[in-house]
This record gives sequence, C-alpha cells and structure tokens, in this order.
Amino acid sequence: MHIGRQEWQHLQPPPGTDDGTAALATPQRPLAALYHRLADGTPDEATLAEARDFVRAQARALAATPVDLPATPDGLLDWMEANTRSVHARYAAYLEERRQGAPRRYFTTRAHALHTLRAIAPTKLVDGAWLYGLVAHWRSPRVADLVRTYVEELGEGALDKNHVVLYRSLLARYALDPLDGLDDALYRQGAIQLALGWNAPEFLPEVAGFNLGYEQLPLHLLITAYELNELGLDPYYFQLHVTVDNADSGHARRACQAVLDLLPREDDGGAFWRRVQDGCRLANAGPGTVDAVQGFDPEAEVLRILRQKARAGQGAHSDYCRVAGRSVNDWLAAPQDMPGFLQALQDAGWIRRGQPVEASRFWTLLQGPRAEMFGVFSAYELQVLHDWIRGEAAADGVPFTDEPPAQPRRRATFRALLHSGQAGATGGAGDELLDPDLDLLQARLREAGEDGRQALLLDAMSPARHWTPAGLAATRQFWGVLTR
Repeated sequence: MHIGRQEWQHLQPPPGTDDGTAALATPQRPLAALYHRLADGTPDEATLAEARDFVRAQARALAATPVDLPATPDGLLDWMEANTRSVHARYAAYLEERRQGAPRRYFTTRAHALHTLRAIAPTKLVDGAWLYGLVAHWRSPRVADLVRTYVEELGEGALDKNHVVLYRSLLARYALDPLDGLDDALYRQGAIQLALGWNAPEFLPEVAGFNLGYEQLPLHLLITAYELNELGLDPYYFQLHVTVDNADSGHARRACQAVLDLLPREDDGGAFWRRVQDGCRLANAGPGTVDAVQGFDPEAEVLRILRQKARAGQGAHSDYCRVAGRSVNDWLAAPQDMPGFLQALQDAGWIRRGQPVEASRFWTLLQGPRAEMFGVFSAYELQVLHDWIRGEAAADGVPFTDEPPAQPRRRATFRALLHSGQAGATGGAGDELLDPDLDLLQARLREAGEDGRQALLLDAMSPARHWTPAGLAATRQFWGVLTR
C-alpha cells in the first residue's frame, strides 16, 4: 500500500529543473512544516486543529485503497500469523538467492544504504508517536496494550533501547544529519504519526488500526538489517524491531489484541472496524523504505551535495583556478549550472569515472596528504562522491576511508567489526548525561502533587522530548508506576 515507484518519481522534480535550493528557499513544504510544528514542541490549538484536518484528509484520500485485513476482527490473529509465515518464507527465499550468488537486493553501494537511512529519517525520528495521546489514559484497561507499546518504543527509558535515540545515534554515526534537502513527500508518514498521536483520543479507532498495520513484521525490515550488516553498517535499530515486533508476545500480537479489546460491546454497525481499516491504510501512506531504496539516483545526489556546498563555497576560491574557461567562483554562483560544472570537471580530467578515486585530482583535494579541501564534505557526502566516481566497482561496499582489496573478498560484517572492537560502542545508561531540563524536571517533580507529577512525566514523554535525558528519566519513572 506504499506509494509506488511511478508516484514516487512523480514527486521528484523533473531532471534538470531543480537547482537544489528550492526546498530551502521557498515555503512550499507543507508536510515538513506541519511535521516540525508537531515534532519540535507542544503544538498550540491551531496546529492541533490543522493536524486533525490533515488526518481526515489523508484518510479520505486513501479510502478507496484496498486494505490487507480480514473481513472481520475475529480473523485478526490468523491474519497476523499468516503474514508472519509469508514474510519468513520470502526471507528464506531471499537468503537462498544470496547463497547462490545473487547481489544485494536493496543496496547497490554503501552510499546507497546511507542515502536510504537518511531518506527514511523523518519517519524513524518519531517512532511510536501515534500512541502518545493515549498515555494519559493509562489507567483504562482497554488501552493498556497500546500504552505499553508506546513505553516500549521509548525503550522503557533506557538510552540504548529508546528507538528515536538509536536512530538519532545512527544518523550522527554516519554523518547523515542535518536532513537538508529531503523531498517534502518523505515527511508524510511522520506527519501522520504525529497528527494521530497529538489527537489520539479523537482518533482512537484509527490509532488502533494504524498500530495494527505498522507493527506487523515486514520483509523489508529483515532485508535491510541483513544488508546493512553485510556492508559493515550498524543494523541494530532494524534488528531490534524484528525482535520487538514478534508474533508471539511482541508488538504484532499486542496490536491485534488491542483492537479486539477496543471493539465496542454494543452493535455499532461496523463503524469502529471501518475506522480501524482507515487507520491501517494510514500506516502505509507516503514513501516507505522500499520507495526510498528505489528512489536513489547517485548522480542526482552528487549534484544535490554540490549545490548545497556552492552556497558556502561561492567566493572562497582563487580566480586562477578555471574550469572550462570559467572560474570556480563563477560556477558556484549558479547552482543551476552544477550539471555542467560536473561534466566540465570530467572533461578536464579532474574526475575520472570508473577508476580508483586516487586517479581523480578532485578527490585528492578532499582526501589524502595536504588535501586542500579537507573537512569541506561530511563523511556521508564523501562516501557518495567516492562511490559515484568508482562506478560499478563501488558494489564492493568499501568505505571511502579504506583501500579497495587487491582481490575480491567478503567484507567484514558490522557484527564482526563489533566483536573485534572496531565498530565502537553504542548505548549506555544515560543517567550521567548533562541536561539542564533533567535538573529542572527533577526539581519540579519533588515539589508537585500526584496529579502534577503525572502531568510533568507525560509532558516529558512527548514525541518532542522523550529521547532527551529528561524524557528518558520520566519514562523510567512512568514505567515503574505502570509495572508496580
């Protein structure tokens, strides 16, 4: 039910028409704008109303879309088990293909994988947000499974289990932030999650249906974890979801039970179940992981990166350096000319496609002894340039910091690097983190009465704050009350 390849391409600017600055220079990014107003703080009443209208509009737009649910709620558990068996069978077939020598299905290069992680970030950075508004109703037994799921998305307050903390760490680890220049469509799914979460009591059937659809095990999760590990990239965020969303005692099973617990005991003519179906459709709105994988265009990403740098680099170069008769400053002053600049660099021999990067004079400006442009490009940007220059050879997944092997060989997986101590540690307790908000929260909790303490904890557990040290501490306290 994700937006397909054809629609994904429709969302992209026509080739040669995007100068790379439109996303930053114009306000025509309604999804990103709503997303940030819901994600970065506590929204005001006008924003909450806009979010409600947004959910209704999205549901109407998807109303005719087929939904993969049983005809009646009675079949939910069988439906979940059938989906799990299907995914496991298809994953087994994938693994057999790989054993027989098939190439990676998703990620052609290391840069391709990193680009995908960046593209899906707006969704992953609000993981679990659709359930937030139900936490205030934690005493109601009919939403107990949904509240528990939200707290588990927050890692029960553990720094190394909070899903958003893990994804933020993944972005930082591979220099994938800031998320400048992402297509507005990539914010659709995250905006839906946030809009539901901040208005959850009003959209209770849709929230339950969204949770039902979103928490089922998808094939892309297993393949993503496998291929990230194969490329030496940290797969833990995705592996964690494979285990947490299991069909026995995990979120997939609990999502089914939550719907069954919430079904009206009085005959409502099936209205609640129809709204659950609407919510399940919403769980698949907007470009997803597979769409992000298919949307990677190496040269388009190189051009985006160069346009981004042009704004900072314009005027910083000496006029003696000329390419195709124009100074570098002149090229950089016209972001729309970046395709021509890139071609001119190749024509002049500054970039030699399909050869080792050391053969390109442009690369030696970025990396190596006395690199004059060292530090201009982030690690992610260097990987994109590295793999684009190398072309088909970049399928070996070599990091830009490593020399390609003399003979083809199997790369060390992330797990192997972790066991050898080369991958670095992830996680930690979080209690020792400095945070003025944590000190303030603890002081206010000491002074507040019972109702005041609950309000403080719930506020700190919002999508805007739960991943901070204060939010993690609040989640631990809330979890302690919930499990007493």
